[in-house]
Amino acid sequence: MAEPVSAPWPRRAAAALQRSWAHRGGLSDALLPASWLFGLVAAGRRQLFAAGLRSRSRLPVPVIVVGNLVVGGAGKTPTTIAVVELLGRRGYVAGIVSRGYGRTGSNVALVASDARADEVGDEPLLLQRRTGAPVAVGADRVAAGHALLRAHPRVDVIVSDDGLQHLALERDVEVLVFDERGAGNGRLLPAGPLRERIPAALGPRQIALYNAAAATTALPGYLAQRSLAGVTPLDAWWAGAAPSRGALEALRDREVLAVAGLARPERFFAMLRDDGLRIAERPLGDHADFAALPWTGATADVIVTEKDAIKLAPTRPLGTRVWVARLDFVPEPGFDSALLAMLPPPPRIGSNGNTPA
Repeated sequence: MAEPVSAPWPRRAAAALQRSWAHRGGLSDALLPASWLFGLVAAGRRQLFAAGLRSRSRLPVPVIVVGNLVVGGAGKTPTTIAVVELLGRRGYVAGIVSRGYGRTGSNVALVASDARADEVGDEPLLLQRRTGAPVAVGADRVAAGHALLRAHPRVDVIVSDDGLQHLALERDVEVLVFDERGAGNGRLLPAGPLRERIPAALGPRQIALYNAAAATTALPGYLAQRSLAGVTPLDAWWAGAAPSRGALEALRDREVLAVAGLARPERFFAMLRDDGLRIAERPLGDHADFAALPWTGATADVIVTEKDAIKLAPTRPLGTRVWVARLDFVPEPGFDSALLAMLPPPPRIGSNGNTPA
């Protein structure tokens, strides 16, 4: 969907750039020299690590890195949630590390349940809330991992939300997440959407997961199904209420304003429409802070994602009914088996329920 003319020019420019990444038109061609430079810098950095001129650090527990080779909105955060939930079902005690994009500062911090998005980032807050797992944020993922393990010594596996390019952190598994864009036009940033080249084949510790109806690159992988679980009133969502399909279906009879501060909000809007809702769209920039409400008091019903709800305190006057939509993300069963096969079994649980030393 084209960005509305009334949108701020930086967002319109970003939307135009992202549209160019689907093909090799004039804008992409003009950015090729910058793309070549980006590729040289990225390759040189990898060579420094490969040659041992820059050091890698291994944490004392296995590390799973969830990331994508294309920028923006491929599904890293819902994949991280799915992986942490899988690990919990299989007896592991998982912790999460993340950069905490959008926060003020880059120092290492543990994510408390009452933290604010500007302190730790919106996605880490959502990860902590959805999974209940301990979360640490920091530009230095190794330091964040050590801080998390000191605070939570029972953690026996760490999942890094993003971090494919954070080469200082040794990893046991890499989950490469793709969506329907695949590799786009196949070019590196800024002429295309790629952070790095798509490999000719997966490495022995890599898995590809497609947040799409079918594989969108030549790499073998697994599919994931994404669906709307339902909606919850904002105050009830903060209180831990489960999503309701009935409440979602009741919204079909109303005009609803759908607001999304996502990298690719059109996917969220399409899911609402596919579920029978009549919506007016209000796309915002990714990680929008909601300092000013993007609706008026005359709006009857607003629906937002959990990533945006995390920035709307339940005590804040909102002037309207706000509903939080929960998106469920379920990889096909083969993904679970492939991931677990790359990990050592979880430590044996003692009769007292504690992990033995």
